[in-house]
Amino acid sequence: MTGAFGYSGAFIARRLLDAGLTVRTLTNSPDRGNEFNGRIAADPFHFDDHAKLVDSLRGASVLYNTYWVRFNHKTFTHAAAVANTLKLFDAARDAGVGRIVHVSISNASEDSPLEYFSGKARLERGLIESGLSYAILRPAVLFGGRDILINNIAWLLRKLPVFGVFGDGRYRLQPIHVDDLAGLAVREGHGSLNHIVEAIGPETFTYRELVQTIGRIIGKPRPIVPVPPGIGYVAARLVGTLVGDVVITRQEIRGLMANLLYTDAPPAGGTKLTEWATEHAGELGVRYASELGRRRDRKTAYDKL
Repeated sequence: MTGAFGYSGAFIARRLLDAGLTVRTLTNSPDRGNEFNGRIAADPFHFDDHAKLVDSLRGASVLYNTYWVRFNHKTFTHAAAVANTLKLFDAARDAGVGRIVHVSISNASEDSPLEYFSGKARLERGLIESGLSYAILRPAVLFGGRDILINNIAWLLRKLPVFGVFGDGRYRLQPIHVDDLAGLAVREGHGSLNHIVEAIGPETFTYRELVQTIGRIIGKPRPIVPVPPGIGYVAARLVGTLVGDVVITRQEIRGLMANLLYTDAPPAGGTKLTEWATEHAGELGVRYASELGRRRDRKTAYDKL
């Protein structure tokens, strides 16, 4: 699998180990601290050496792929992530991997003007055309553990006297617990059906409702202020400067407001965000979760960043 020492990858790896399976990981952070106490062998990616990449995948029955980037940056881009993932699929085929379980995104489309969604769709097509057995999982928003979006909404609610939402805040989201996604991934790894699964949770919120719900649960209800997307982005940039991170991008705002984190499908996960947040109210949002911090520091465990 890719990224076993990362966020969603760690949940998948834990379930695989609990099932008595042998797990190897390909990662950009082979020395990152983790919970597995040496039970997972780690190799670096060899995207520029096909033979080495094939060798690192040889003997695997299933490849679980979580490799991706959230936004374009001077040190990583969507285009590079697409190219690298296609190389990974080619190597998996040449290595004799039996099946790939690939994590995509809701409403992936090659016609999308947003690179996140068009890039994910390009990978879906590449996997489908590879001839490999596959399952494609399409989550909208993940929560649980040290996620980015839900945790950092809670962090902002703890820090700010008011909370601004982009526009009217009526666009919808369907968060799925990261361990529900992991369970779905492992089940699909044992399957043989080639299909796409809308990996959404059992609750649907408007963005405004999501912020209000989190604020109420953590005891930090705040006035919700609608702001034009451009002004909201500038405010997020200012917060990002203070924390040394990218809080949200223009493309992410456009994706939110275009309802791309919502799909008309039955839920694939059973854990309710409201129940999980209530159980973890004392810790949710106490620490900011930094995307760039995780990429700069390749040694420290994710839950410590």
